[in-house]
Amino acid sequence: MTDSTPQIFPRFAGKTVLVTGAGTGFGAEIAVRAAQEGAKVAVHYRSSKAGAEATLERIREAGSDGILVQADIGSWDEIKRMADEVWVAFGTLDVLVNNVGDVSSEQMNWDELTQEALDAVIDIDVKGTLLMTHEFGERMLKQGHGNIVQVGSTVIVRGSARAPQYAAAKYAILGITKSYAKAFAPAVRVNTFAPGFMETERLLNREDWKSGRREVLISQTPMGVIPPPEFVTGACLWLATDEAAHLTGGYMLADGGFNMVGA
Repeated sequence: MTDSTPQIFPRFAGKTVLVTGAGTGFGAEIAVRAAQEGAKVAVHYRSSKAGAEATLERIREAGSDGILVQADIGSWDEIKRMADEVWVAFGTLDVLVNNVGDVSSEQMNWDELTQEALDAVIDIDVKGTLLMTHEFGERMLKQGHGNIVQVGSTVIVRGSARAPQYAAAKYAILGITKSYAKAFAPAVRVNTFAPGFMETERLLNREDWKSGRREVLISQTPMGVIPPPEFVTGACLWLATDEAAHLTGGYMLADGGFNMVGA
């Protein structure tokens, strides 16, 4: 990677985008990138209102506008309320990015699994993603168009001895993606985007990352770098562009070649 500054194109001029978990990390960067490309953006948060407000301010600095929406995506009732708020504000929704997820970041090995950790991951990553896809996809069908991008993970390629519940949940997202891609075609496309390791604030603060894991992973990555999250937001949003019009039910990796899956 010779230049970490992404090129910006107006791919979403006049479009509306909702990004879940957009108060921090990758979600915040997706929301800002969508705004830089011309979209009005609904910034979802569950508890980090200050982070969501900061993201909305960055959206306005980018020359666009948006709204804040709060919901626990483990609750279908709250999802329905949030959808109502989005349609009242925008009148339509062109793109949903299901970014929010529990990454089990505090768990360092499989034998540390607890019922609480398992339930948290399943409720958000599986139930939340399915319910968001179901509710927003149904409304997109009624309006006759839409795109849904699930933020998955490369963990499904190799599994995770650290947090097997996380790998299981992210694998479930593929089933959700394929099922609704079939149900919603051809009006609404559904795809999964799987970024590799990104140097988010959360990752940078992990003890294993600071004590040598970063260097090991870089040595195993053909592109030779662990990028900041903003470097891969354009690839994520590409799935919702007209350039990807014949792609649905797909799974796209962006991990610098670390996994290299294929036929």
